[in-house]
Amino acid sequence: MPTAAAPGGDGLGEAVTIGVSIHVPEPYGSRVQDARAGYGDPLARSIPTHVTLLPPTETHTGALPAMERHLRAVAAAQRPFRMLLRGSGTFRPVSPVVFIRVEEGAQECRVLEAEVRSGPLARELAFPYHPHVTVAHGLSEAALDNAYERTKGFTASFEVAEFVLSTFGADGVWRPWRGYAFGRP
Repeated sequence: MPTAAAPGGDGLGEAVTIGVSIHVPEPYGSRVQDARAGYGDPLARSIPTHVTLLPPTETHTGALPAMERHLRAVAAAQRPFRMLLRGSGTFRPVSPVVFIRVEEGAQECRVLEAEVRSGPLARELAFPYHPHVTVAHGLSEAALDNAYERTKGFTASFEVAEFVLSTFGADGVWRPWRGYAFGRP
């Protein structure tokens, strides 16, 4: 697991940045990454295609066991659900992001996000939670316009039966670390 030295030697372990997400399965995940790379997004290959449940969150390795127990309990209480991704959306002008809309499964994502972001993972968000799949971020207006137009016809449907805890490395790469299957204690 990628880590950095924790400040102050406080006995909490080393600092680590984590995130929790629903991964978009193949062949859709690669299609979105390929499109993202084609729009010029430098993060395209660094981040698995996903719907965020917990954004990048800094913690310490000593806190991970309690967080993992929490995530197991959240997953155990869930049931698989269908997700339908369809069409494009954007957060502009607030944020330079173009995304694929979560047309079906959005309410389940909201419930999951609230459950995940509680207990030992409670934290404030910079923006209200809105489930989506990013296809372009921080690019020129022309590239964002292109991504928005070309994503309008995207459709993917699949069953969601787990979420994934990932770590964020110093190299900027998200690495899936552990999956949590729904309905298992």
